[in-house]
Order: sequence, then C-alpha cells, then structure tokens
Amino acid sequence: MDRKKFLQSLLGASAFLTVPFSAYGTEDQAILEMIKDSSKDTKGSMFGFKAAPIKKVRVGIIGLGNRGKTLLEMFQWMIEKGQAEIVGLSDLKPKNVVAAQEKLSKWQKTKPQTYSKDVNDWEHLAKQDNVDLLLITTPWEWHTPMALFGMNHGKHVATEVPIAYSLSDCWALVETAERTKRHCIMLENCCYNEEELFVLNMIENGVFGDLTHAEGAYLHDLRAHMLSEDYYQGQWRLKHHINRDGNFYTTHGLGPLSFYMHIGRGDTYDYLTSMSSRELNLSQTAKRMKSSYTAFRCGDMNSTMIKTKLGKTMLLQFDVHTGRPYSRINKVVGTKAVHDGYPSRLFIDSEEPVFWGHRWLEAEAYQNYKAKYTHPMITKLKTISQGFKQGHGGMDFVMMYRLISCLNLGLPLDMNVYDGVMWSAITPLSELSVASKSLPLPFPDFTGGRWKDKTELEIMQVLKNGASSK
Repeated sequence: MDRKKFLQSLLGASAFLTVPFSAYGTEDQAILEMIKDSSKDTKGSMFGFKAAPIKKVRVGIIGLGNRGKTLLEMFQWMIEKGQAEIVGLSDLKPKNVVAAQEKLSKWQKTKPQTYSKDVNDWEHLAKQDNVDLLLITTPWEWHTPMALFGMNHGKHVATEVPIAYSLSDCWALVETAERTKRHCIMLENCCYNEEELFVLNMIENGVFGDLTHAEGAYLHDLRAHMLSEDYYQGQWRLKHHINRDGNFYTTHGLGPLSFYMHIGRGDTYDYLTSMSSRELNLSQTAKRMKSSYTAFRCGDMNSTMIKTKLGKTMLLQFDVHTGRPYSRINKVVGTKAVHDGYPSRLFIDSEEPVFWGHRWLEAEAYQNYKAKYTHPMITKLKTISQGFKQGHGGMDFVMMYRLISCLNLGLPLDMNVYDGVMWSAITPLSELSVASKSLPLPFPDFTGGRWKDKTELEIMQVLKNGASSK
C-alpha cells in the first residue's frame, strides 16, 4: 500500500481538522490537506445532558465473550435490588448466549430474549421496544456502527473501549448523540479504579496545586492472549497489529489523566506527535509458537505526546508486545505534589526547595492521605458489594453501578459522548503522525467550543446528588 492510500485508509476522505498549513513543508502540507476541516457543526449540546429517570433500567447486551461475561456479572447486585433488568442477549456463538442465560437465571426470574442466528441478529435486540440501554462488548470495529444503530432506534448506548478508531466515526457519534438526545458513553473502567479516584480527589482538593504534566499508559503483555486461537475470536485483536502502527488502546491511561486535567471542562487537547519503536517482541514470540501470523507493522512501544490548550503536557504509551509487569503509569505532576503509580507513591513538596533528600512519603504518611482522600463512593460500594463479583479489582462494579444509578436518577453521566470520542481519536491521529515521521497534528474540537466552560467533573458531584447512596 503506497503512502497516499495508507493515509486514506486511516482517515478516509476527510478527518475534519483545522490546520495552519503555512507552518509545514511541502510534503507535510500535502498530508495535512488530506485532513482539512470539513466544517462540522457540533453544538456541544450533550454536556450536562439529563434523560428522564428510569426506575428500572432494562438492558440489552451485545457480545458475550470475555468482556461481556464479566460485565454481565456486575449486574447481579443491581438486579436483586430492582435497579436493572437484562431483557436481551446477543452473541455470534449460541453457546455464549446459553451460558449467559444460565448465569442470569440465578439472579433474575424473567428470561431475556436471545439472538444468535447470524452476524446481524443483534439488530433485532437493538430494536426491542423494552430496551433502555444497549451495552456493546464486541470487537472494536463493531462499536461505532452498533452505537449509531442503537441511538437511531431510541436507545441509550454504552460501549466498551474504544468507542471509535476513525475520526469519521467520532464525528458520526457526536452528531447522532446530539440529534437523538441519547446518552452515548464509553465504558472506561480505569476512571473508577480506587487509585485513580484517590488521586483525582486530591487534585480536586488542591493537594497538587496547578498541574503541569501527566503520564499514562497501557503496558500489558498480551502476546499469549492475541496469539491464542480462542481468546479473541478469530484472533481479531492480533490482526490490528499486522497492518497498523500507532497507539490502538489509548483510553485506560488517558481517561483518568483527562479527568485530572479537566479535558472538555476548561481545557482540551491542542496537538499531538507520535512515534513507534521497531517491532521485535511479538513476531519473535509468534515464530516460537508457530503462529499463522508472524509479521507485524505495529512497533513494540508507541509514545504519543499531547499538548493541551492551557500548556500542560501528557505522555501516553502503548505496548502489548513486551513481557513485563502490567502498568498504566498514572503519573501526575503539579506545583505542590507528584504521584507515580505501579506501585502508588506520593511526594508532597516543601515550601522551600531542598538540595537533596527528595523521597516518596513513608507508608504511614501515605496512608494518612489515602484515608483522607479515598473517594467516598469507593468506601460506600466496598460495603454494599460484599459477596458479589467485582471485576478488575472492583472498578468494573463501580463503573456499572454508577452508570445504572445515574440513569435511575436522571442525572448526567460521568463521561459524555465528547469524552469518548476525544479519548478514542488519539488512535487515528497517532497512526497518521507515526506514518509521517512524527508530524505534529492539531486536534479536532468535537465540543463546538464548549470545552472552554469550566465545569465540575460529574464524578466529583457524587457527594451532592446522592447517586452513590441510592
């Protein structure tokens, strides 16, 4: 594939960006003209959006593989408390639907309708009159079309990450959510992890002062998962690494950092640049395992730098090829404090700079901060969810509980459609930047200028609106 066709395959005919063309050379100018702004008319109307309260949220789940099975288990407590009901199940494999039915029957008396006849049978679930919320846990390429179909049929939609991986898809999601007035949330569970909420609570209470820099990542050895014939059906995730190169999985690291920096609520991404290392680890492992696929375009490590409109910087990394312990980094740098994750460490600066002796807080001092700033929703849900499946150390349950509770009460969701598309749009931009020798690329404004409004994060309003104590 030549360069022009490669760029067109990434972004289509237009990527809807405004570019200062005079700042670049001839070759770069030609590339940037391919992503010139096509004057999308977005109103930012889904900020603070409230739908009518739903006493019992009726849920249809599309995709019952690894992730769908996990999220189904998160509903047990809410089903038993009358907050939710599963009314539809769909998967390409009938055995997955049967297994989900059997599990659900232990907590719910009513039987959901099921769909597993063919690749498009999920559409019948999305058309069910009694579905309030469509939960999408399918391979990446299905997230956007399923979300669009659901909203166009009157459903609120919640999709697994990423919500999109092309800029055209991002714009389509924004336009459809604004037109249909349906919630469209990307289920970024790491925003609900205890550590990230602890750091966020400290930031919101001034412990870090003014933020200047943050680092996040998805560093997760997925070689065994991707090379398995069974784990990802048809090895769909591995196939993305054959012809693409960039950051394919941005949101676990970027979501919490964007909350820290109030992205979309007073600041936004300005531009990014991205580069990838050479690829060795995945191909060498594939050859040892005698895999059908042994050549990959995606580098072992992708590093993407983002500058915000207010001058803050973000480093986002992606590596699922290398054998290493898991990490999302979760570094935050402010004028008064610094946090590093994996393991969680906290440094509180002194009023006067010192020549030496900089150390992370000792265990007792750290625990004092932890006790003071643990997000109250975490404390509450640890109590009520005892004996129930938690998922990913508890954050899956917190995420699903919070989503259903907000729908029960008619409250704005913690993450809106703009959050989902902004966090996901990093992927196609990173691919284009990598292909163009780390060309800096401006970031589109999906919010219609509403990012300039300084508003409180919805997840921090939990103490005021009572959604955590339902």
